[in-house]
Amino acid sequence: MASSIGNEKSVNAVLRISQLDALELNKALEQLVWSQFTSCFHGFKPGMLAHFEPEVKAFLCLILWKFTIYSKNATVGQAILNIQYKNNLSQTEKYQPLSKHQKLWYLIFTVGGRWLEERCYDLFSNRQQQSFCKIKSFISFGSGLLKLCGLVNFLIFLRKGTFATLTERILGIRSVFCKPQSVRQIGFEYMNRELLWHGFAEFLIYLLPLINVQKLKLKISSWCLPIAGLSNSENTLAAHCRECSLCGEWPTMPHTIGCPHVFCYYCIKSNFLFDMYFTCPKCGSEVHNLQPLKYKIEMTELHV
Repeated sequence: MASSIGNEKSVNAVLRISQLDALELNKALEQLVWSQFTSCFHGFKPGMLAHFEPEVKAFLCLILWKFTIYSKNATVGQAILNIQYKNNLSQTEKYQPLSKHQKLWYLIFTVGGRWLEERCYDLFSNRQQQSFCKIKSFISFGSGLLKLCGLVNFLIFLRKGTFATLTERILGIRSVFCKPQSVRQIGFEYMNRELLWHGFAEFLIYLLPLINVQKLKLKISSWCLPIAGLSNSENTLAAHCRECSLCGEWPTMPHTIGCPHVFCYYCIKSNFLFDMYFTCPKCGSEVHNLQPLKYKIEMTELHV
């Protein structure tokens, strides 16, 4: 019954961009599964999975293949985009699912080929015998030839729009839509709103880095809470020597900028290097002259 229903499905061609998006989604899923799997071993000895990384990746890909290609004739990326694989070797134009042999060879070409490419360098990297060197050179030549064939296949794919990968072309499997795609109709009001919002967002991205937020904050605070007249007398200066106006701690190598407040040398120097228009956060005075404080304040006064 299921096969008769599958034979009644019509074939709908898939856009090139949709096929490429499906491939990118598959890569993102594999990276996500691998990162989640490796996070389980953060508490173990570092490098524990390094010796078995190709085998572990192949095992995880085998599980993904079981629940995607083998079960649903589609990868996860294809399922998200309403795409599935069709047996292109069948004579009929109706939809035909993949045969078991195609699914098995797909596993061998994708998972097995990737495992062999990652593991062969470890197997022959430390071998110095002439026979192993020949095998290594032969594998390197075969890998380069496959990449060249993949490039040629990709150029043909851009031309004709079928068989995005070399594996699909060799096995005769093609990407088709599961259901007919409806025409997307976008109103002018929606497009105008999106264009205005993106233009406003780009304007903010350009404008915000040019605004001195700290200086603007001081201006607003000075308007809301006007500061009474501050004297530059020695008593006022000594009263503010017990804490840095930036970090709030006992000032290390205390310095002044010409106002009645004291700063740590590293605090005021780093802020002044970052912003040449730096102003005092207490009174809003600009840096006129950075000078060390000459008053001697004992640490015991901190506890008074």
